[in-house]
Amino acid sequence: MPGDDEHGHADSRLSELTRATSQRLSRQESSRQSGRVTFPTTIASKSEISEPISINDEDSQEKELHRNPFKIPADNDIFILRDKDKQRRRAERAKQKELKIYEKTTYVQRMNTKKVSSRKANLLPNNFDGANEESMTVIIQPDTQLTLAASKADRHIEKETLKEYIGKKRDMFLVQYSLSVKRDEMRKLEEIAQAEEKELEIAEQHLEEDAAMFDEFLKENDKNSVEAIKTAEAETKAKLEKNNEIKKINSQMMAIRSEITKNDEMLKEYQLYKKFLDALTPQDFRERKYVEKEAKQPLSPLPTSNRHIRTPVSADTDSQNSLSTHEDSDNEDIDSEPDLFFTDPQQLLDIFSELEEQNLSLIQNSQETEEALEEMKQQVAQTKRKMEKETEQLKQQIDFLTISIRKEEERAQELELRSKYDSFRHKRITCYKIFNFGAFQAEDQERMLGALNRKVEEVYRHCIGDNEANLNTLQMLTAIENKLEELFESIELLPSDKVEAAEKAKEKERRLKLREEKLEAQRLHQEDRVKRALKRAQADIKKKSGKPLMYRSEPPQTRRIRQEASRNQDREDEELAYYFSP
Repeated sequence: MPGDDEHGHADSRLSELTRATSQRLSRQESSRQSGRVTFPTTIASKSEISEPISINDEDSQEKELHRNPFKIPADNDIFILRDKDKQRRRAERAKQKELKIYEKTTYVQRMNTKKVSSRKANLLPNNFDGANEESMTVIIQPDTQLTLAASKADRHIEKETLKEYIGKKRDMFLVQYSLSVKRDEMRKLEEIAQAEEKELEIAEQHLEEDAAMFDEFLKENDKNSVEAIKTAEAETKAKLEKNNEIKKINSQMMAIRSEITKNDEMLKEYQLYKKFLDALTPQDFRERKYVEKEAKQPLSPLPTSNRHIRTPVSADTDSQNSLSTHEDSDNEDIDSEPDLFFTDPQQLLDIFSELEEQNLSLIQNSQETEEALEEMKQQVAQTKRKMEKETEQLKQQIDFLTISIRKEEERAQELELRSKYDSFRHKRITCYKIFNFGAFQAEDQERMLGALNRKVEEVYRHCIGDNEANLNTLQMLTAIENKLEELFESIELLPSDKVEAAEKAKEKERRLKLREEKLEAQRLHQEDRVKRALKRAQADIKKKSGKPLMYRSEPPQTRRIRQEASRNQDREDEELAYYFSP
C-alpha cells in the first residue's frame, strides 16, 4: 500500500542516518585512542568536492605551487582558469544532486575537508601511484596537528564536559534502542510481506487458471462467431439474390404497368376523338347507319314453351352466356372497323374553318359588348362618385349655412336690441339713405354677383368639372376650397424634395412671367411716350399770354375735415342700415 511504502522508506532513511552517525562516532573514538586517522567514505569513495587525484593533476598542482605569484598571467590563462573553475563547480553541483541525503555535507564540513585533503596531499610521498587507494586508512606517525585536523573535518573543536558526554551516550543509547525497535518492526514487516507474497503467488496461480479458461472460452467464441459469420454471409448472399430477382420482377411489372397506362391513355384519346367525330357526324348519316346495323342482325325467335321454364342452374348459365355474348360483342366492336362519315381530312378542316369564323365573329361581338359594358360601368361609377361627393359637399354646406344662420340670427337679435336705443332722427336719416342707396346699388350689385358667379363657375369647371348639379356660387366656392384642402394634403404626403423642386419651377415661371409683363409694360410705356412726343412735335406751338400764376398760402381746412368726418359717418350709417335693417 502507499502508506506502508512511505513508512518503510522513511524508516530506511532513518536507519541509514543512524548508521552513518554511529560510524562517525566510532571513527572519532578510534582516532582518539590510537594514532590512526580514518578518512570518511565521502572523501575516499564519492569524491564529492574534488575529483580523484591523478599524476597529471599532481604535476599541474606542483607547477601552480612553484609558479611565481608576482608574475601577471596572460589574458587567455585567466579566461581558461575561469572556465575550469566554472566546470569544476558545475561538476560539484551535479555530484551533490546525485548524493543521498545522509552523504551530503554542509559548507563548513566541505571547507574543513579541503584543508585535510591538502595536508594529506602534502604528507603523501612523491612516488605515490594510487595502488593503495582502495584502503580507507593511512598509517602515519603520531602527529597532534594531523589528529586535530582530522577531528575538525567532521565537527567543531569545542570542550566537552562530562554532562555533555553522558548526554551524547544517552542519545546514542536511544538511537540504538530506536534502531532495535525499527529492526523488529522491519522484521515483522518482512514476515507480513512474505505472507502477502505467498498470497500473491496463490492469486497469480488462480489468475493463470482463469486466464487459461478465458482463453478457451474466447477460442470457442471465435469459432462460433466464425460459423455465425459464414452462415450470415450465406443468408445475406441468398437474400441479395432474392432481392435481385424481386427487383427484376418489379421492373418487369413497372414496364408492363407503364405500357398498360400508355395504352389506356391512347384508348381514352382515341375514344375522345371518336366522340368528337360522332358529334360532328350529321344526323341523317347516323340514322342510315343505325337502320343498316339493325337489318344486318338476325332475329332468333325463342319457343314459347321454354321461355317461362327456368331453374337456378339455367340462370347461372344464362348469366355466363350473357357475359360471353357481351365479351364477344366487345371483341367484334374492337375487331370491326367503325363506320365513319368523314373519309377525307379536308372535310374536318372545312368544318373547323367554318366553326372558327363563327367563333371569331362571336368573340368580336362579345368583346365589343364587354367594352361597352365596361365603359358604362365606369361612367356609372364616376357619376356615382361625383354625385356622392357633391351630396357630401351639399350636406357640409347645409350644416355650415345652418350654423351661419343661427349665428346671424343671434347677431340680428343683438343689433335689434341696440337699435332700440337710437334716436328717431337717426332712424329717419338712415331709412332715407337706405332707400336711396338700395335703389341706386341694386343693379350694380346684381351685375357684380353675376360676374362673380361666372368667374367662380369657370374656376369650378377647370378644377373639378362641369356643374351638373346646378350649384350656386357659395356651394361652388366650398367645393373649390375642399379641393384645395385635398391638394394641400396630397402635397404634404409627397416627398419634400419633389415639392421644393416644383415650387422652385413655379416660382421661376412666375418670375419669368412677371419679367415679361414688366418688359411688355415698359415697351408699351415707351411706345406711348414716343407717340406723345410725336404728337407734341406735330402740334402747334402754344404761346403763353399773360402773367403766370403765383403760389399762395392755402386756407385753413377745418371745414373740409368736418365734411370728411360727416361723410365717413354717413357711410357707416348707410352700411349698417343696408345690412341690419328689418
